[in-house]
Amino acid sequence: MLNKGTITIAGKSENPLTVNRLGYGTMRLTGEGIYGEHPNRPEALQILKRAVEAGVNFIDTADYYGEDVTNRLIYEALYPYGGDLVICTKVGATRKPDKSWIPFNTPENLRSSIENNLRTLKIEQVSLVHFRVMPGVGDFEESMEAMFQMQQEGKILHVGVSNVSRDQLETAIKMGPVATVENMYGHAQRNSMKSHYGDTNGGAEVLDICEANGIPLVPYFSLFMSMPKKDTRIAEIAKKYAISEVQANIAWLLHRSPWILPIPGTSALKHFEENLKAAEIELTKEDMDFLE
Repeated sequence: MLNKGTITIAGKSENPLTVNRLGYGTMRLTGEGIYGEHPNRPEALQILKRAVEAGVNFIDTADYYGEDVTNRLIYEALYPYGGDLVICTKVGATRKPDKSWIPFNTPENLRSSIENNLRTLKIEQVSLVHFRVMPGVGDFEESMEAMFQMQQEGKILHVGVSNVSRDQLETAIKMGPVATVENMYGHAQRNSMKSHYGDTNGGAEVLDICEANGIPLVPYFSLFMSMPKKDTRIAEIAKKYAISEVQANIAWLLHRSPWILPIPGTSALKHFEENLKAAEIELTKEDMDFLE
């Protein structure tokens, strides 16, 4: 079903990870406001099991989803984990009871988050961890030093960055091996913007750096931010192929660059199945020129 090939994470390292080029983001397997339990826990578990059955072997999570909700679901649905399954988590943020998002990015905070992920996922090493930059607070280089230190200790196999500017990405690459970048990116929303989640850095601003360095770009909010804008070009492509606009968005990401690893998320099994089918869609050069 997943016919868009594979992508290799940390290809120049001693421990590269090769995954199929359509992952799954678990953020929607939570309650309202990305907080608390999913309203249909059996369906949430079913989505995770179905993902692995379909060949999805890259799953994105964070201990501040819920909180800890998605990690506990992943453990319940998928443990013991298959040898080719890459569970990617994020650190650098936490939640308050009012559901707000706040920085949690001092070296001590980051270490606490890693230990929590190891505990809730029941693993001894996290395969891939993104340091999530929160706006306005914290020393980026100090945080990255802490991440690379935990990599040296063996708690983290590969280090990635999330929500980074062009300058931050270039700084991180100079400091150590950056495996992946997770920035906001979708057809209708590619550049930096302000949202209720805080300042967000777009994938368009860093994609060329990723491609030049062989670093996969993992787009978040690829559908959440793009779909409300209802880009008429996406609608025309969807009509042309008798597919949904969501599927057209995912297909565009898969065709945009071989270094993009989409992780569309959903809380409904029906929509998950529709997202999987987007990997079967073939867009022409003319389609891509039209969408650009």
